[in-house]
Amino acid sequence: MATFFGEVLSVYSRAVEEDDYDDLEEENEEDAQIRREIEEKREVHVRWCPEVSKTAESSEHLHCSDLIIAVGPSAAGFISAYVLSSEGWTQVGWASLWNERSRGSSRPDAAPQSGEPSFVIYQQNSCPSVLICQCTCYIAEDQLFQCAEKVFGSLQRRSLNVMVLSDSPLAEYRTPDYLNGSGTPFLRALKTSTYTGNLPCPLLEQPNIVTGLPAAVLSHCQVQRIPAVLFQCFTDVLHPDSVTMETYKPALSCLSASLKLEACPSVEVLHKLTRISDAQNNLYT
Repeated sequence: MATFFGEVLSVYSRAVEEDDYDDLEEENEEDAQIRREIEEKREVHVRWCPEVSKTAESSEHLHCSDLIIAVGPSAAGFISAYVLSSEGWTQVGWASLWNERSRGSSRPDAAPQSGEPSFVIYQQNSCPSVLICQCTCYIAEDQLFQCAEKVFGSLQRRSLNVMVLSDSPLAEYRTPDYLNGSGTPFLRALKTSTYTGNLPCPLLEQPNIVTGLPAAVLSHCQVQRIPAVLFQCFTDVLHPDSVTMETYKPALSCLSASLKLEACPSVEVLHKLTRISDAQNNLYT
């Protein structure tokens, strides 16, 4: 072969090249199979109870006027103590998923076990178009958007309003002004362009950002042009307490449907929430 002076040509045996190509092809097929198995295992499954499934199948999608999604221990604790503790709510669905930090099952028909973190969906008996999603389980980054898509995929988008309640450590709040302990906890809001309701708290200031499932839900609603608002509670406590949970009360005034709030939450429910916090804060357990 003609070449210029000083050029170094790499010469390979045809047999070696074919063997290397075959090995590379086998590795690629094996890697692809492993990726498919991992994706199947990490898939999020949303399952509804038979009554709701029949309703959704007959009308293609489940009618929902107000969807409340509570993410985090304080937000979920508020929903448990002030909303779900009153009679008139029924568990109608749940999400089953698996990841490195979850204790749930990856089986699509696996119902959440009592006492374990879970993603559970409740329906108001007197107004079936009002749904509450209570999420206290860890959802990995690669599962966030498919979790939002699976939940919204079963609901009608017409006349749907979404509210997300979430909690965040005070250390993650960015502000040029000094914050003293007397000013916490507090709410900040973030809304989609189609949301036109009045807000009971200031908007979230830059350069603060929202992450996790609340961000995935708000992004989905922004793309699908669904009116949605997020209320983020910034608190300096690690676990739910009565003061932090009460901070969410003004947020429910933005709902188009009226919810009955317990003026005095059940002592049993509050004791259960604080008992979990005490056990996790105990240095000797």
